[in-house]
Amino acid sequence: MQPTISRRLNRVPVPRLWAIRPADIGGILLGVGALVVGMWVRHGGLDQLNTPSGILTAAGQVTALVGTYLALVQLVLMSRSPWLDQQVGMERLAVWHRWIGFSVLWLLLGHAVFTTLGYAMGLSSSVPGEAWTLLATYPYVLMATVALGLLIMVAVMSMRAVQRRVSYETWYGLHLYAYLAIALGFGHELAVGTDFTDDPVARLFWIGLYIAAAGLIVVFRIGQPIALSLRHKLRVAAVVPEGPGVVSVYITGQDLDQLACRAGQYFVWRFLAGDGWWRAHPFSLSSAPNGDNLRITIKDLGDYSRRLLALKPGTRVFAEGPYGALTGALRRRKRVLLVAGGIGITPLRALLEELPAGRGAVTVLYRASDWNDVVFREELDQLVRERGDRMHYLVGVRGREVKRDPLTPRELGKLVPDVRQRDVYVCGPIPMMNAVHRSLRALRVPEAQIHMERFSY
Repeated sequence: MQPTISRRLNRVPVPRLWAIRPADIGGILLGVGALVVGMWVRHGGLDQLNTPSGILTAAGQVTALVGTYLALVQLVLMSRSPWLDQQVGMERLAVWHRWIGFSVLWLLLGHAVFTTLGYAMGLSSSVPGEAWTLLATYPYVLMATVALGLLIMVAVMSMRAVQRRVSYETWYGLHLYAYLAIALGFGHELAVGTDFTDDPVARLFWIGLYIAAAGLIVVFRIGQPIALSLRHKLRVAAVVPEGPGVVSVYITGQDLDQLACRAGQYFVWRFLAGDGWWRAHPFSLSSAPNGDNLRITIKDLGDYSRRLLALKPGTRVFAEGPYGALTGALRRRKRVLLVAGGIGITPLRALLEELPAGRGAVTVLYRASDWNDVVFREELDQLVRERGDRMHYLVGVRGREVKRDPLTPRELGKLVPDVRQRDVYVCGPIPMMNAVHRSLRALRVPEAQIHMERFSY
């Protein structure tokens, strides 16, 4: 039996708004990075620049220090810290994470190459011979080599061509080896790091950086989800079909009226049935938080999502979150445009329910290739009627049922003539989101009024 969702939204706490801005975060990270390089200079790093071998060795030291520091920044980005998630947003964090990750790899590869070349030149030995001597003689060098190998594996798994061919679980599991790589690198740095050997203040500084980064991981990736799940004791209440290969999962628990979350946010869910305890997947809330239950909607996209369609009531649920900045807190204008594609309607349907009502205040564009792909049609129609909003279903294959692409600048401008005076929320397949973003920019919609999160790993 389907749980009842009250149309009268009960007030639930909302996540705290953090005053820190993205520019503040960038300034802090740059400042600490400058300290890292400054300590190297203070320890006589520039004195090595009077010989070719010294220049190579110095380059190896600087690339190691900066690469290690950026690896710790990566830990902070992976920590799911709420102030980062809220102020930077998952999409921007993903971009930062990707580029910093590849920078770490190239810097640490540079460290290995420059250091080996510098030592070989200084000792007048062959490069292969010096590399073998370092590996065979010094255990901490072997430790660092293993760490570098793990980072290379993670980087390969992050390449787009590889990502498309592996499951989310495989990608996620292999990425956990990045933690082991950073731990091994820490051991290497403790043994021979330029800033560790002779300066106790610098040693404490670096240890403090590791503790701070690890602490954020422990608190927000482990402690907070455990506390949430123990407090609210989440369980599957019902699994309700919504369409071909699409179900809604209703989740109940204790004191859900005290669970701080907003429409448009998502949790990372683990359903504790079979091997589900280690399979974590992000799903957005598909109805606004009401204090009684949480609803997520899942489409059969293959792999593990197909197994979730057969969840049984009573299954225990472990949740991390809430995450995501695709919420009403971003709204700057009185009027809003919601653009959804396929199953991307889920967070926008919840957002529609929570946004302030008013005739014409919200316009919804729902793009789908087939009517079977349209989810929540009855609910959407009812919400739009009750609120006085506008709804446009853009259904059909382009070139057949749909003669023109309805999301081009020209067609979008016809459908929503006042689009420049609206906040625009977009969710759907990434190619569609990119196309909508280009159209909005062509229509001169300010970037600050365009809100989207690309859910990809």
